[in-house]
Parts: sequence; C-alpha cells; structure tokens
Amino acid sequence: MGKRRIAREYCLQALYLADAAGFTSRDIAVALELNSPPPQHDSLDFAKKLLEGALERLPEIDNLLQENVQNWNLNRLSVTDRCVLRLAVYELLFDRQTPAAVVIDEAIELGKKFSTENSGRFINGILDKIRISKLPEQTPPPADATNP
Repeated sequence: MGKRRIAREYCLQALYLADAAGFTSRDIAVALELNSPPPQHDSLDFAKKLLEGALERLPEIDNLLQENVQNWNLNRLSVTDRCVLRLAVYELLFDRQTPAAVVIDEAIELGKKFSTENSGRFINGILDKIRISKLPEQTPPPADATNP
C-alpha cells in the first residue's frame, strides 16, 4: 500500500474520532497512538496536514457537501462516508497537490474498504458533482466533443 493511502486511512480514522466521539486534536493523537501504529514520518506529515486542513475548513466543507447531497441531510450519512467526503473535498479543493481523479479514486477506495460496497458509488457521485462545479478545468470534455 502506498504512503499516501496509508496517510489518508490514518486521517480518516482521526476525522472519524472527531466526528463520532467529539475528540479534540490532542484526544485524537492519543487515541490513534494507543490503537494503531502511526505511519512512517513522511506519511504522518501528510496525514497531519490533511487532518488539520479538513478540520480548519470543516464548516465550509460541510456547507458544500450539504449543497451536493440531494434529498439528504449531511448528518444522516454514515459517519464513515461523511468523513471520507470531508477528507476528499479538502484534498480536492484546498490542498490541490493531487490530481482530482486520483483524489476521487482514493476516496472511493476508502469508502469501499471502511464503509459499504455502495459507498464507493455514492462517494464518486458526490465528489464528481463537486469537481465539475468547482474545478471545471479538470473536467474532461465529453467523448463526442472532439469528433465533429
């Protein structure tokens, strides 16, 4: 498994603790160290960067997610799906070091691994909608647009 995937999994666990248990950053660090070994140094740095960024922009991220989750209240989503979406939206819109397609693919895989089989499709739909509306430069043209 790649270093960034490990970092994303670690960050997802931390976001889950913050959401489900109301843990503070210090509580999260202690709980994660007790229950799972931290990733290697460079992966840990990336995980911390994602976590701090997602938590800092949480109200903005949640507003955007709520706008794009049709006929659902964000709080009705599973905690895992909500946290995967939060992580991916942060990385997609605010970190911007990883291509959008890779961020979405990683989120789909996290959803499949830690939530349900249907989570991957759900996560893909929400993130793709956000990508199209917020990152039009990263949206490929329709297949027939190049053939007159």
